Formats: sequence, structure tokens, C-alpha cells
Amino acid sequence: MRLLLDEMFPVALAEQLRARGHDVVSVHEGEFARLRAASDRDLFMAALASDRALVTENVSDFIPLEAAALAEGRPVPRMIFTTDRQFPRGQPRTFGRLVTAIDALMRETPNLAGSIFLPRR
Repeated sequence: MRLLLDEMFPVALAEQLRARGHDVVSVHEGEFARLRAASDRDLFMAALASDRALVTENVSDFIPLEAAALAEGRPVPRMIFTTDRQFPRGQPRTFGRLVTAIDALMRETPNLAGSIFLPRR
């Protein structure tokens, strides 16, 4: 499974996951940097076009996009949802927990078929 990290996640998260052997890019780097200020719909479509699962905290905007696409019979990207409550950005240990949780999910579920809320590890 290949990932695209939404803008609330630092590039360091992509770097740490790549160091663990995963194909992960961030909207803060390379060809995906054009998506940094893009609409949620554009990010949704970019994840689909690049065959990447989108990792985001923005549940309230992406669930309706997914539901609308499914209702119209259009394909949707896989999505991995997190929340600031589950992985609080202001806490020092969060980064390591997030790396561990995403790494474990990618190893245990390499063929994610739909959307999922990232479980805490």
C-alpha cells in the first residue's frame, strides 16, 4: 500500500515510514507539493489518481466526499483517518506512536480495501 500524507502531518512522518520500507509521500514534498493548499476534493482525486491511500485527520470533509462518490458509483481512494484526540499533535510522544501505528497497519493490512480509522498502538 502506498500512502499520501495530508498537510497536517510533517514531512518527517513520511521520512520515518520510508526508512521502514514503505512508499509514502507528503503534500509537503516533490510533485505532491502542489497539493499543499489544494481543496479537499483535489487531494481526494490526487490520491485516487496516484493509487495512494490518503492519511488525514480531516474526517468531516473526506467522509462526505467518499459517500458522494460511492453513491454515484465512482471510485474512491483508500483513506486512513486519524484524529487529534487519538494522536494529539501537541504531545511529544505522539509522533513515535503515529509512526508505529501506521507502520503496523501497513505491515498487517497491505491491501487495505476501503477506509479505516487508524488504531492506537
